[in-house]
Amino acid sequence: MEKLKVAVRYGADAVYLGGKAFGLRNLADNFTVDELRQAIDYAHRHGVKVYLTLNAYPGNADLALLEGYLREIADLELDAYIAADPGVIDLIREVSPGRDIHLSTQANTTNWRSARYWQKQGITRVNLAREMPLDEIRETAQKCELELETFVHGAMCISYSGRCLLSSAMTGRDANKGECTQPCRWNYAIVEESRPGEYFPIQEDDEGSFIFNSKDLCLIEQLPDLVQSGVASLKIEGRMKGIYYAASVIRIYRAALDSYCEDPKAYTLKAEWLEELSKVSHRGYTTGFLLGRPRDVDHEYWSAYVRNYEFVALVDGQVASGTLLGVRNRLQLGDRLELIGQGASFAGFTLTYMEDENGVPVQVAHPNQRVIVPGLPDACQFDLIRREKAAKVVS
Repeated sequence: MEKLKVAVRYGADAVYLGGKAFGLRNLADNFTVDELRQAIDYAHRHGVKVYLTLNAYPGNADLALLEGYLREIADLELDAYIAADPGVIDLIREVSPGRDIHLSTQANTTNWRSARYWQKQGITRVNLAREMPLDEIRETAQKCELELETFVHGAMCISYSGRCLLSSAMTGRDANKGECTQPCRWNYAIVEESRPGEYFPIQEDDEGSFIFNSKDLCLIEQLPDLVQSGVASLKIEGRMKGIYYAASVIRIYRAALDSYCEDPKAYTLKAEWLEELSKVSHRGYTTGFLLGRPRDVDHEYWSAYVRNYEFVALVDGQVASGTLLGVRNRLQLGDRLELIGQGASFAGFTLTYMEDENGVPVQVAHPNQRVIVPGLPDACQFDLIRREKAAKVVS
């Protein structure tokens, strides 16, 4: 719920979320039916749409449970369901015949005929496969009347539009039912058949070799081309990320999109947007398939995230003596911090004083503690405080 509120605060036009089953992020802290009701109410009060993910691929044994769940949520004013499996779509039509359905990227829509087929089935929006290049996205938009959606930022699966069997084969947890353990991020080595027990690194690196690992998608530089292509929606992958990631990425794409739409001819890509996106945790960036087949530089042989900044506190609001912060990472006097809010700007400051909620001065604050700091009169609820991480010294 907190992440949903942050996404709304920082400029999302819609949020997509999961219930306790039948989505593809079952390991996340998903929404109960009552929480879904609260989320819908909050989002709609702020003019934001809510889409529920039902994009898992169920087996026969799951269908009765799915039908029961669909009937339980049938009265919720969700703006659309996101589904991939034809059987799930058919069941949605049976239980909630008036519901808008968006086709998940899991359905692997890679050409305009597929999109047109789904249009004939009453699908109102198709999230195109990440494998589609820009020229084919344009052609699909020209030949179809339904809305198209593309991913613009976030984690990339090494398998075809996310339909991967690695997790099922190696751990027994089915990625296509929302339980992926992400074995594509694991460290691998080669074992030669006649030399059991001898492990040969695929690439010399102290961190190991991550042969299935993709860099993260980042299409901020291609934003004008995507808008001109005819797509209706730009999607950010972030449900397994924290609120700092969601806020940081959403606010930059919001600022860039608003800037472009306001005056396309005068639009320029701002260096600070790229700098801000580099400050969130990521595995290096790639344009994926948008500009053609990925090159070898799009593969990430080192799986560790780039984390130059850390999220340390969330603004809870203003009180008489200053700004109330919910601490998420250790704070101490003397820290050089940055306050980020709506829009792409941020403000730097040094933490010179803080007190607990009883007015007692403190030198250090720890996670889950609430403190009050002066000097931030413009800070609003859900603004974030971050800190640059100290560089490691290697000898």
